Order: sequence, then C-alpha cells, then structure tokens
Amino acid sequence: MKIYTKTGDTGTTALFGGTRVKKYNLRIESYGTVDELNSYIGLIKDQDISDINKSYLLQIQNELFTLGAMLATPPEKETLKNGKQRLNIPKIDETSILSLEKKIDKIDEELPQMTHFILPGGHQAVSFCHIARCVCRRAERLSVELNDQEKINTNIIIYLNRLSDYLFMLARKLSKDLLVEEIKWIPEKK
Repeated sequence: MKIYTKTGDTGTTALFGGTRVKKYNLRIESYGTVDELNSYIGLIKDQDISDINKSYLLQIQNELFTLGAMLATPPEKETLKNGKQRLNIPKIDETSILSLEKKIDKIDEELPQMTHFILPGGHQAVSFCHIARCVCRRAERLSVELNDQEKINTNIIIYLNRLSDYLFMLARKLSKDLLVEEIKWIPEKK
C-alpha cells in the first residue's frame, strides 16, 4: 500500500463511505482537529510522567481514533444496504464519558481547591496539557458547529467537553507531581 494516492491532489478527500468533499469541509476540520489533539496527547504521554497516566493517555488516544472515525462517517453512510453498521468498531459512549469523569473526580480529590484561574506553564509537561486542552476545546467547538449543520452522535461533543476538563485537571496533577508551583492569575489593579 502506497502512502500517497494522488486522489486528494484536486483539494478533495473521501469521507468514510466514499463521499468526496473539499478538504476544508467542516467534517474534515472537526476530525482533523481531533487528530491534532491526538498528536499533542502523544506528546504529553512522551513526557516523564507516571505509567498510570501514560496508560490512560494511550486509552484516550485510541478513543480519539474512534471518535475521529465517527466524525468521518456522514449519517447517511453509517448503515450499509444490508442494515449492518459501516463503522464496525465500538463507539464513544456513556462508558467512555464516565471513565473521564471518574479520572477527573479522582484527581480533584488529590488537589487543593482552586481559588484563582491558573496560567498555563511551570513545566513542559504541564504546558503540553494546556495546549492539548485548547486544541480539545477547538475540536469541541467545530463538532458543535458540525452538529448544527448535520446531526452527529452527541456523545462526541460530551466526550470532548469532558476530555478538556480532564486535560486541565491532569495539568494541575502534573504540577503537583513535578513539584511545580501553579501560577495564579491575579489581575493587576489600575
């Protein structure tokens, strides 16, 4: 299998199911941003962090591939003519969302209560979490817009929302683990 197909040379690409769309199509932007997010999560996973965190980040990366496949499948192409699902993989569902919520709650129990907004930074691993969080929020916004144009599985939006919360909490946890002081945002008075 060659890595290049030349089918995209005219500025189009194929969705799952064969429909060709422009490369700037909102569906492409949505799952392309999820792919970007997945790359940043790989960067976090490559940092000097606990094996438990690395393992969970790998799980998230797998879930993001699934989520991207769900976004790459237009609703009219989800089912084959014989009634079978075209995308024959486990979907992002309530279980995936609950897993994120449990991780968020567990981290929250270990951290001091937040009293201020926190500025990103303090350590490279923490900063990568914040970058991933911002990319996740962009993926969420694009998915919401896509859902306004053509319905998508609502678990996609919920999952991305929880994932951005998890990435924020992971940044706080890594600050604690790495003995990095969180930088509080305290607006200057004029």
